[in-house]
Amino acid sequence: MVRADLPVASEKRRIRHALAFAALSALCFAGCGREQPAPKPQTSGARPAAKAPAPSVTISGDDRAAGLLNWTPPVVDLQPDKLDAAKREAAKAAKEQRWYADAQSAIPLYLAVLKIAPDDAAARDGLKRSLAGLLKSGQAILARTDEDEQALAQAHEIAAVARTVDPAAPETILYLTQVDLADRLLQLNQQGESDLQASRLGEATDGALRKFRAVLALRPQQPRAMQGMAAVESALIRRAEGAAERGEFGAARYWLKLAAAVRPGSATIADAQARVQATRAMLVARWHDEGIAALAKPFDGLALARRKLADVLRIAEPGDAAAADLRERIELAAHYGLFRPGQAFTDALRDGGRGPQMVVVPHGGFRMGAKDNEPGSTKAEKPSHYVRFERGFAMSRSEVTVAEFRRFMQTGVHRARAERRGHSIVYDERSGNFVRRSGVDWQSDYVGNPAADDAPVLHVSHGDAEAYTEWLTRQSGHRYRLPSEAEFEYAVRAGNDGAWPWGEGRPPAGSGNLTGSLDRSPSGRNWSNAFAGYGDGHWGPAPAGGRPNVYGLYDLAGNVSEWTADCWHEGYRRAPSDGRAWINPGCRTRVIRGGSWASSPAQTRSAWRMSASRDITNARLGFRVVRDL
Repeated sequence: MVRADLPVASEKRRIRHALAFAALSALCFAGCGREQPAPKPQTSGARPAAKAPAPSVTISGDDRAAGLLNWTPPVVDLQPDKLDAAKREAAKAAKEQRWYADAQSAIPLYLAVLKIAPDDAAARDGLKRSLAGLLKSGQAILARTDEDEQALAQAHEIAAVARTVDPAAPETILYLTQVDLADRLLQLNQQGESDLQASRLGEATDGALRKFRAVLALRPQQPRAMQGMAAVESALIRRAEGAAERGEFGAARYWLKLAAAVRPGSATIADAQARVQATRAMLVARWHDEGIAALAKPFDGLALARRKLADVLRIAEPGDAAAADLRERIELAAHYGLFRPGQAFTDALRDGGRGPQMVVVPHGGFRMGAKDNEPGSTKAEKPSHYVRFERGFAMSRSEVTVAEFRRFMQTGVHRARAERRGHSIVYDERSGNFVRRSGVDWQSDYVGNPAADDAPVLHVSHGDAEAYTEWLTRQSGHRYRLPSEAEFEYAVRAGNDGAWPWGEGRPPAGSGNLTGSLDRSPSGRNWSNAFAGYGDGHWGPAPAGGRPNVYGLYDLAGNVSEWTADCWHEGYRRAPSDGRAWINPGCRTRVIRGGSWASSPAQTRSAWRMSASRDITNARLGFRVVRDL
């Protein structure tokens, strides 16, 4: 039980908690990278903070902790002959639930009356009722402290007022006890979250599990602790999945067993077990594909393929079809070799023309996304994950050109977005910036002049690109579409797992139309952020078709960025593993892939991706098509 005068130890603990909360608030305002929402108006007596000049905030010494424990009533200028008016004003303030914030609030007014007339029964009764009303509002605020740490500061402020008004009242003592409990829950949750962030899960020793379980012992079903328990379970599951990705399925079973003990009966465990099994299947498929790819190597390919078969047999279930297939292919390759995809073709169109030149991309698998320590990478490019294509596909050798797009536009079945809108974004040589210019559409080049027929078509929206693929489908009788971003990255990498399409380091000569330090604009401008020592002789898009990669595809590493079919997601959790486009019906934000003639080196990486409204058009963005086989 808490005594009315509050024990010293409890008071010290309250001060410590208050200081911790104040420090936490200061850190949040000083260190958050995102713009914070405007604070809600305060109902307390604290003065509103002065508006800090953008874009920085200066945090000075924080003396708010004392205010969380002590409250000094606002000064009320009251003359003895004005007591009745003051009581009426106090009663009105109480009715409006203005308890203590300023000199016109109920509690300061009643205290001022009682200071002059200590025996005033009406004032005493009004003060008692106001305290009850204040504590009732405090109870409502306490109910939010599990989810809102700022509410705990308000609860402390109310506690300070109640302690000043009547520290011995049972209602005050009960409220202070509840505030103490909220402090303890906050402290335990913060410690658990800190342990969780540091990967001290506590599966065997002290750690996050112990802290969250202590919270739940004090307050069963407390949402924040329940979320913490779920996070611990998820962390253990991630360890299991990580072990599975490394082919360590014994370790995966161990971590899953620990995860199952965190929240017995949790449905996520069965899902995790299914994912571990799926990882086993994906590893088998991946090593199967790598074994097949190894057979194409002229020297040690057969020996490497046999080592991959050994890896498959180590983790595969008895009778696995992929293991049997790889064993059979190895036997065939030892005698007959392999036929490699890569042939080019064009489809005849119903109007008598030919479609874009297409190149067959081999089926297989790859690791999609940025590596954990990749310089310039973002969370949106992670986690890296294995993607496997069960079938090959054909991709246009280069970006769709102005001439190819014109054949479609001349049918009159579609009117392009920039044409309807009357403007697009072009490069302005005079300022060195990208600006909006009227009269620019798909027939324009990067500065707004008429575009050459062999230039990649620019100033096209995602809808324009999709309309072109639908027209090709009708004209050819084969399904054309925009590439998924998995297909695009697979084609960009072409078997290379380095940060850039060419691997690591500076781009070799002829790598593509990139931003190089040797490039110069017509008026002599150069790039402020470019590949050092590189130049390709172009400022703006080059004619479609440069140097092909090993799959026979041009300009994936530069020239223009390109639309893909996918809707934008902030990362790859739950992304398809079979290379399909990740689409949410009705989404307006799509994925752009591939560096352009005006992209920074970081934006030229194989894993780079960007979100954009499906309606944007500009001088750096075009598209290419994929055809199902």
